[in-house]
Amino acid sequence: MAKMTNKANLTYKDSGVDLHTYQESMSRLPRLLRRTHCPRVMPWNNGFAGLFALDFQGGLFSRDYQEPVLVSGTDGVGTKLKVAQQVGRHDTVGIDLVAMCVNDTICCGAEPLFFLDYVAMAEDDPTLLEQIVEGISTGCVRSDAALIGGETAIMPDVYQTGDYDLAGFCVGIVEKSRLLDGGSIVPGDVVLGISSSGLHSNGFSLVRKIVFEHAGLSVDDHVDFDERTVGELLLEPTALYARVVRDVLNHYKVKSVVHGIAHITGGGLHENLARVLPATVDAEITRESWPIPPVFTWLQQLGEVDDDEMFRVFNMGVGLTLVVSDYYAESIQHQLAGLGFSSWNIGTIIEGCGESRWA
Repeated sequence: MAKMTNKANLTYKDSGVDLHTYQESMSRLPRLLRRTHCPRVMPWNNGFAGLFALDFQGGLFSRDYQEPVLVSGTDGVGTKLKVAQQVGRHDTVGIDLVAMCVNDTICCGAEPLFFLDYVAMAEDDPTLLEQIVEGISTGCVRSDAALIGGETAIMPDVYQTGDYDLAGFCVGIVEKSRLLDGGSIVPGDVVLGISSSGLHSNGFSLVRKIVFEHAGLSVDDHVDFDERTVGELLLEPTALYARVVRDVLNHYKVKSVVHGIAHITGGGLHENLARVLPATVDAEITRESWPIPPVFTWLQQLGEVDDDEMFRVFNMGVGLTLVVSDYYAESIQHQLAGLGFSSWNIGTIIEGCGESRWA
């Protein structure tokens, strides 16, 4: 017969999950969601799901869709999170999370509608969670997407203290007749490269190996080409292109001017651009047609990385490409400049078999 003891019964807190702290964490989030909402977000008080109306009758938000197509995307931030943990700053990676999902979604010509996040942590930390979601909220505001819900998972046996992971989920919408699938790309079209904000959120396993292991730098060190510390430089958030794409597409509602869009992420320029090319054409890219930002040159020299590897892993200064009609290319570049983005004519479309390569 088991011996009786006077020990107290085990609780969830004993396993590493404090429900009181969890409730404090949750209480900090509603304001961050509300700042992203528009009238298409429908009130729903039971808390198990978020509701979003595809259309809104009358006024600014009316779309009058004929054949609406939903577009979805999901992504994370990768090992850039380890840099955030080293620096102790967590508000920028939330912007990255939104950007990596939204920038994929808009490649179909879609308007982002709403966003959901998943945050997995080792233990409840209201301040840390608030910083992360502050960034997510900011990214949603800048993308005109509503943050309508999410999940925070506390898993002390899966993550070490201080560790966390993020996943994001974006849903957008596009009229079927305006869906961009690359099928209208033809020889003579121009490839416009739109500036990135830096490394974005790709290749950070290599970045960390170069900077911290190979070169022995710390996040508090300074670089000679920038006033920021290494940590601040690496945490520069991913550029958000939703408003840029929306404004350009809305400027040409009648004419078919933009024929394809590619988000330049892991795999680099050629691999991602090739994803939107039909099997009848190739993209020829002129390598010296845009300036390489100093952060990439610094990394390449620091790690003695080959050119081909750099262009295969990183965006190298081009975060998004638009394949457009040659006649309108210059006009679109003027629009992009007015929206605060540098752009360059980086290549042309020729007859081929669906590949992107150097000219």
